[in-house]
Amino acid sequence: MSRSGGAGDRLERVRRHMADIGVDVLLLSHGADLPWLTGYRAMPLERLTMLVVDLAEEPVLVVPALEAPRVPDPAGRFTVRPWGETEDPLELTAAVVRRSAAISAPTIAVSDRAWAASLLGLQRLLPDARWVAASTVTAPLRSRKDPDEITALRAAAAAADRVATQLQQGAVPLVGRSEAEVSADLADRLRREGHQEVNFAIVGSGPNGASPHHEPGARRIHPGDVVVCDFGGTLALHGGAGYCSDITRTVVVGQPDPEVRDCYEVLRAAQQAGVAAARAGVTAEAVDGACRRVIDEAGLGDRFIHRTGHGIGLEEHEDPYLVAGNTEVLAEGHVFSVEPGIYLPGRFGMRLEDIVAIGADGPERLTQADRALVEL
Repeated sequence: MSRSGGAGDRLERVRRHMADIGVDVLLLSHGADLPWLTGYRAMPLERLTMLVVDLAEEPVLVVPALEAPRVPDPAGRFTVRPWGETEDPLELTAAVVRRSAAISAPTIAVSDRAWAASLLGLQRLLPDARWVAASTVTAPLRSRKDPDEITALRAAAAAADRVATQLQQGAVPLVGRSEAEVSADLADRLRREGHQEVNFAIVGSGPNGASPHHEPGARRIHPGDVVVCDFGGTLALHGGAGYCSDITRTVVVGQPDPEVRDCYEVLRAAQQAGVAAARAGVTAEAVDGACRRVIDEAGLGDRFIHRTGHGIGLEEHEDPYLVAGNTEVLAEGHVFSVEPGIYLPGRFGMRLEDIVAIGADGPERLTQADRALVEL
């Protein structure tokens, strides 16, 4: 399968996959599929934006007239059809779908992120259609990154690495500050390192670290606390589409208890096992299993309460997902997190996360900050 980054190549890959799985029309609205294919990200407005792609005709982007100036030059890749405030964009979209007159009952794949009102309206206007999720077409293609995408992900990871290193070197004050203050500091540093957006900056201290998606709050960090810091954002290179970063490092304020050290050694070994297993030809669930076995053997299996990882790209969470039951076979170009965690409710938690790309020679860690349990 070709994985070159040209928009025309992506369109051809999409059409080939549509034909292979029996999809006649692809409708892309909000979410990352649209910018991946066109370079245009629709604002999440109630006004309809919809790209119509069939197997033969030039794609048509139905877009609000007031948003049309934001659409990058289509350069012959698609036609822009602006609609005015008194027009019915659902009718316009349905009319473009109907241009394939030979298809009486088309199978239509619609954006997973489309507004429900848009889908319900289109179902009313196209009653004979069969509807499926657009991700059945796009997810297998988007999940395997081309070289330009991996370059962008490396840059985003390197920027997040620099912030993680600042944290580990003590440049981000912890003691006496609230989790919310530390979170805001990490977010500011991500922006200073080039991120246009901060997607999250989790800071869980002491017992709050046992909640993997803890919302940073008013709790102040004290000596002896284990502190989980999980942060990432979106970084765009040279005005292109923005690709995401995601990293987690756990630090300790002062000298850790022996139990904390022991748990962290298990965690670090588990993550190393997961990264080593992440090679072309293995299943997504095998990477999860490699991490989980190490933690299970240490008697902490019930303290690892989430999947091992998720894909990353234009979105912070996308295919492939590293979880038991996912038998998808990993391949060169897949990029994902490997992030086992150990959580002891009411006491402390810890997580270690790197972004890993599968290359021709095996796994490549895109994030490189120190993986030791850093004492501050």
